[in-house]
Amino acid sequence: MPTEVILPKVDMDMETGQISRWYAKEGDSVSKGQLLFEIETDKAAMEVDAPASGVLRDVKAAEGTVVPVGQCVAWIYAEGEDYVAAASKPDVAEPAVSRKAVEPAALVPAKVVTESLQVAPATQSEGVRATPLARRIARESGIDLASVAGSGPKGRIQRKDVEASARPADAKPAVVIPVAAKTGDAPLHTVWLRQGNDPARVPFVLIHGFGSDLNSWRPMLAGTTLDNPILAIDLPGHGESSREIPADIDSIAALVEQTIATHHAGPVVVAAHSFGAAVAAKVAARGNLDIRALTLIAPAGLGPEINGAFLQGFVRARSEPSLLAWMKLLVQDESLLTKSFVKATLAQSQDEGLRGAQQLVADRFFADGTQVFDIRRNLAGLIIPVRVIFGAADRIIPAAHASGLPGDIAVHVFAGTGHMPQLEQREKVVRILREISRSVQ
Repeated sequence: MPTEVILPKVDMDMETGQISRWYAKEGDSVSKGQLLFEIETDKAAMEVDAPASGVLRDVKAAEGTVVPVGQCVAWIYAEGEDYVAAASKPDVAEPAVSRKAVEPAALVPAKVVTESLQVAPATQSEGVRATPLARRIARESGIDLASVAGSGPKGRIQRKDVEASARPADAKPAVVIPVAAKTGDAPLHTVWLRQGNDPARVPFVLIHGFGSDLNSWRPMLAGTTLDNPILAIDLPGHGESSREIPADIDSIAALVEQTIATHHAGPVVVAAHSFGAAVAAKVAARGNLDIRALTLIAPAGLGPEINGAFLQGFVRARSEPSLLAWMKLLVQDESLLTKSFVKATLAQSQDEGLRGAQQLVADRFFADGTQVFDIRRNLAGLIIPVRVIFGAADRIIPAAHASGLPGDIAVHVFAGTGHMPQLEQREKVVRILREISRSVQ
C-alpha cells in the first residue's frame, strides 16, 4: 500500500506549517531518508525526510501552502505498485493505508485547507512572504501585509513586524528582539534559522566549518527545544557569501563581526565548528561585540596538525564515490551521512567557483597540511565562559589539541565521536548550549 507523507509537528504549540520548498517533484523516485521537503513555522525551519522508498505521487500542497499538522501532503507508491490518479480517488482519505495515518478530519484535501486558511484581501497581498502567525495577527488587526516591511530571511514578514506596524509610533516595544537586516546590508550571507520561543533570550550565532555552509546546523537543531533566536552565517567562500577570500583570519573575523552587528545590536552567544571556531575565537578576542559565551566544536587553531589529505581530497572530489570516501572521515557513525547530506554536498562540488574559493582557503590557512594560525593566545585573554568540544576519534583535527588550555575553559571530549560532535552527539551538544544560554540570561 502507498505511504502517506504528512506534515509533522516540530513545535509543541505548532498547529500549521508552510511548505517552503519541495526537493522532489511529482513522479520522482525517492529513497527512505532522502530530503523531501522543508516546512517553516513562526519559530523554525525543518527539513522532512521521505518516510519510505518509492515514487512520489499526488503532491497536494504546493510551495507556499499553509497546511495543518497531520495533513497528508503527498503519497509514496512502492516501485511497481498500481497507481490511481488523485482525480479518480474518493474524496474522503482512507486512514488505514499507512501506520502513520491520522484522523480523517485532518486529511481534508489540500485545496480545502488552503481556502479555509486564506486571509481577507485587505490583509494579504499576492506575492507577500509572511509566516502563518504573522498572517493571522495581520488578519485580526486589519493590517495590510503589503504595507509591512519584513525583517526575516529574504524579507519575510514575522510576527514582530506585524506587531510593530500595529503599535503607535511613540510606543516602545516591551522587549528588544533581533531584527534581520536586508541581505545587502551585511558583508556575509545570513539566515535566522529560528526566531526563538522567547525573543528576550540572548541569540545564538552559529558559524560552520571548512567546506560547509549555514545549513549544516539544521540537523542539530531539528526537534530541539532551544528557546533562543538563532542566526547562522556563511563564511567567505562558502554557501551564498562572497567568493573573495580575505588574506588572514582577522580580516574574516572583521567580516563576521560586521555581519553580526548588522543583524543584532545586543549581546550574543557564539557557537562554531572547526575553521569557523577559529574565526569565532578571533571575533571574541577583538572585543568589539558583546559576546557573552563561546562554544568551540572541534576548533582549528590549537595546534599545527590537520588532515591535509582530507582538505585537498574533499575540495577536488567531483563524483559521489570520491566525495563520500572523504566525507566518511568526518564521522564515526557513517549512517549520519544521509543521502540528502551527501546529495547537498555533491551539488556544492559542482560549483567550480565555490570549490575554487575553498581551495584558496585550504592553501592559505592550512598550507602544506599545517594550521598556520593560532588561537590559544586569543582564548587565554577571554574573560567570558568558553567551552571546547572534541570527538576523541576525530580524524581531521586531533582531540589532543584540547590539552593545555587555560583551566577555566571547560573541555568536553566524547568517546566514539569524530569531527562532527554536533551531529554525532547532537543531544549532548544541544544540552551544553542550553546550559550556556541559561547561564548568560
